[in-house]
This record gives sequence, structure tokens and C-alpha cells, in this order.
Amino acid sequence: MSASWINKLNESDSRLYKEDVIRQALEASVLGSTNAINFLTFTKACYNPYATYGVKQIPNTEGIVDAENPWEDFNNLLSLLSQRKLTGNAARDAIEDMSFRFDSEEWNTFCAPVLRRDLRAGVSEKTINKICKKTAYEIPVFGCQLATNSEGRPEMKGVKRLEPKLDGVRVLMMVMLNDDGNAVFSYSRNGKLFENFTHIEQQISDYLTKLVRHNRSLMKGFVLDGEVIGNSFQELMRQARRKENVQAADSVFNIFDIIPIDDFRRGYWNAQLEKRIEMLEYMRPVIDVLPNVELLPHIMVDLDTAEGKDQLMRYAKDQVNAGFEGIMIKDVGAPYECKRNTFWMKWKPTITVDLEVIGLEEGTGRNEGRLGALVCSGMDDGKFITVNVGSGFSDGDRDDYWTNRNFIIGRTCEILCDVITQNQDGTYSLRFPRFVRFRDDK
Repeated sequence: MSASWINKLNESDSRLYKEDVIRQALEASVLGSTNAINFLTFTKACYNPYATYGVKQIPNTEGIVDAENPWEDFNNLLSLLSQRKLTGNAARDAIEDMSFRFDSEEWNTFCAPVLRRDLRAGVSEKTINKICKKTAYEIPVFGCQLATNSEGRPEMKGVKRLEPKLDGVRVLMMVMLNDDGNAVFSYSRNGKLFENFTHIEQQISDYLTKLVRHNRSLMKGFVLDGEVIGNSFQELMRQARRKENVQAADSVFNIFDIIPIDDFRRGYWNAQLEKRIEMLEYMRPVIDVLPNVELLPHIMVDLDTAEGKDQLMRYAKDQVNAGFEGIMIKDVGAPYECKRNTFWMKWKPTITVDLEVIGLEEGTGRNEGRLGALVCSGMDDGKFITVNVGSGFSDGDRDDYWTNRNFIIGRTCEILCDVITQNQDGTYSLRFPRFVRFRDDK
């Protein structure tokens, strides 16, 4: 059975062991093993960030043996669910009917976890792709356009679009257009599904989708790139991840880009930003009447002129004074590319870096017995940074984080600093690092 591969993965917690199991499955699939092919095919379906099935309660079965195990029909079911051609009670009934057509071991151990999008076998898409790269089983990597710090960049020239840099949650609103109805999903920048912005999704589904059906490049669907903001970042993040008692109805989606869904999935669209903005402007009459959707304001400047440079600095200072983090500086002639580059640049009075917490150090003196510093590391702008962050915490934070230190390891935190510095040994650190917040959306 294909479930035997899941059982084998769970025989050890060793990462190297699990990689070896995946490698064995790949080798078996090349030799024509149906079980291995099904295992790898539906493992990809489980972790594919672009496929969501819209179901939460998946039944288990008991005592079913020698069933037909119809994998092709199961694959068709996944397709119907991901396209939202099956929803609600119809989806529930179809899943229940399918469960009785599989051996209980196969269904409970493998099929049901695929629908839940968690195999619970100690593997992730990174583990799979390390072994299955450049094969049919490689899992798509979710990406989006990311910005580079503008300081010292030679690309700071020519005509640029300036926007306020919002202090919110980056959201990729994926809109799938079907004859049977539209489906709208909210993703984080790393492909994590947000489930608590349904009020925004509904407004987009009801109104904006009607405006794009004449546009051939958007007919299959599109992605709206933007930022959801609320009363505060930390409260917004709590609501974005909360499963119950959600209070996110006042959050607003600020749209700043659009890209056809197929081009987003392949990670690149050659259309210039100027053209993409024209598409959004066409939607403005409808967007302006939606209570929770807005287009991001902007100005245009020519950085080849002294006047344009002065405009940029005045605009940047005005946005900071208005409470924004800084500004975004965008090349109007650039395509959309799902990676970090200088098509988009950011300016802040100081810079922020997102690093992973790899350790905690106990404090000394008045901080003895509680947190002294977070030990953080990670990549930023092509530089591997390691730094101890000992400021930016309240006394309550130091007590709480030290008490719960096992839950702090592995989280991503935002660190404010003056600049990235290079040490004498060639490694990188941060000048005057200050803890800002945890970024659980990354």
C-alpha cells in the first residue's frame, strides 16, 4: 500500500533517514512501482501551496480491507475540491463516499492526511524537493515579488513610482475564475493560507471578478498583491491566525499589483508595472465603493532630476510623519518576478531584518534568571547574518520569553537596526539591533 511509505517515514525522527525513504520511493517509482508513484504524486498534492481543498472534517473509517483503492478517482476528487467545483455538503458527501472505497489503512494513514494537507510524517516540501528536484514530483515553491533596500543602489535613477510602506500583513489574494463560480484564497508571502479574511475575499469575488472577464490575460484567474492592515500589526496577526472568535472585519486590503494566475505560478510576468497599474485603475470605480478594499496611493518622480530626488525625500519624510514605515520605490518599466530584486526597493529611516531565533542567552545582573538576548541568524540581501539581540524587550517580555524559551526557538523576529555590518572575519552582523516583534506570518 502507499500508506506503507508513511509508516516507514515514521519509523525514525532522523532527517537523513526520512530523506533516504523519499529517495527509495523515487527509485521505486522509476522502476514502475504503483505504490511509490501514488505516494509521491499525492504527497505533492498534499504540500502543493496552490492547491487547497476547503474541507476541515475528514472522516476516518474502520475495518475496510480489500477495497478497490481508486487512486484516479481520488485524484479527480482533489481536482474538483481545489477548483471549488465541490463545496459544502456536496464536498462532505463526496469525501465520505470516497473513504468507503479505500482500505481503512490506506485512507486513514494517507488519503485523509492528504486532504488535511498534513501527512504528519515529519517531512516538509523542502525535504521532498531536496530529493525530487527536477522530477514530476517536485513541489511548486510559492513566491512573490520582494523588495531590496534602496541605500547605495545604482538603480535609484529614472522614473519611479513611490508608495507608502504599510505596516501590515502581505497578502496574495488568489482569484480562480470558473464557469461554476469563483474561488478566492488569501495566502501569506510564503504560501501559508489565511482563513480569516473571508469578508475581503467575498467582496472581490462578488464585484472585481466581473471586470476582468474581458481581459484575455486574466480569464483563467489572477493574483492581487497587497497588504492587509488593521488597528495594529500584532493584533492583526493574532486575528489572521486565529481559528475561533475572529475579529478581523475592520481589516482593509490595500492592492498594489496584479498578475495572471498562471504567470504567478511560474514566477514571472513580463508585463511592465505601468501596464499592471492600468489594469488596477480600470477596477478603481468598483474598488472605491468596496468597504474593505483599496488601491494604494502613489506619486511619480524622475530620479534623474534634482527636483525628483527632492520630491522623493519630502515624500519619504511625509509618509514617516504620517505613521508609515517608510516608502516603496518601484520601477514602472519592470516586470513582476517572484524573487527579491531591485525592481522594488524600500526606504526606511532605519532598516529592519527578519531573522530566525536559534538560541536564547540568560541575562546577567538584574536580568539574571530571565532573557538576556535572542541569538538570531539568517539571510538578508545575500548576506548571512548572526547577531545577539538584547534590547527592545520589556521586563515582562524577558520573563515570558525565558519561561517559554522552547517555543521561541525557530520563530522569525523582526529586528530594527541602523545598518548591516561586516565583521573582520567576513561574517555579517547588525549595528544597534533592537527587537521589534515576532513575524509568525513568515
